Amino acid sequence: MKLDSIDLKILDVLQRDGRATKTHVGELVGLSPSPCHERIKRLEAAGYIRGYHADIDIERLAHPQLILVEIVLKNHDTADFERFRKYIKTVPDVLECYQTSGAMDFILKVVAADIEAYQALMDRLLEANIGIGRFTSCVVTKPVKQNGTYPLDRLVSTPE
Repeated sequence: MKLDSIDLKILDVLQRDGRATKTHVGELVGLSPSPCHERIKRLEAAGYIRGYHADIDIERLAHPQLILVEIVLKNHDTADFERFRKYIKTVPDVLECYQTSGAMDFILKVVAADIEAYQALMDRLLEANIGIGRFTSCVVTKPVKQNGTYPLDRLVSTPE
């Protein structure tokens, strides 16, 4: 499916407000509701829109500790990376995981009730024999920018 500038505008609107009505989205991108609805359905069917979710204010429910963790594996065989990736996907406390190049192999975004819970999690990960050689923890003291949206106009070029 080829995307045009209207499709990108629709994606931009929806990533900022997933609850926007088709009518409102249409108004913002210059379409009537019916063609806008059809485009949104096409974007969903093609996998450009993976889903919709609520942005929960966790601080109103609890005061969790957020930790960024740099992981270096003991060995760098393909199987070692695969074992780590497969296991880490099953850990709910790991909100995000990125495989990286450079000084570390993975960066994790981890949430825990407190530092003790974080340490217990790391102990479990070390005991799981998933190849962790070394890890470095960076405790987040203050969030500055969260849940950013992708600057689609800077990342995607479309023929006009």
